[in-house]
Amino acid sequence: MHPFRKAVEAADVDAMSALLADDVVFTSPVAFKPYEGKPITAAILANVVEVFEDFRYVREYDEDGASGHALMFEAKVDGKAITGCDFVRTNADGLIDDLMVMVRPLSAAQALSAAMGARFDDIVRRASGG
Repeated sequence: MHPFRKAVEAADVDAMSALLADDVVFTSPVAFKPYEGKPITAAILANVVEVFEDFRYVREYDEDGASGHALMFEAKVDGKAITGCDFVRTNADGLIDDLMVMVRPLSAAQALSAAMGARFDDIVRRASGG
């Protein structure tokens, strides 16, 4: 089991953050531009674990010795079923330097966008250390 999966399933925000490289790039399923850096990525993840309901990983794909992993999940957002995948790449130190999330269907992605959008000021505040 990938350490990121273990941290997410435990909703352990500190463990998730500890797995991120300082220069991590997070590609959101609902934002055009990727987010760069550990503070903003950790703040987004801290909010996502509160937004997703009944979250569970259903499959994990990786290659022995490879730096890339795919973690498929199911959850609900505002009562809408969502299916997605976390694409995780780790650097030579074993820290996540690239995290891309894709979700479907569109109605659930829109619900996720609305829920995260409502929290964006708090996310930015958390990322700034406030």
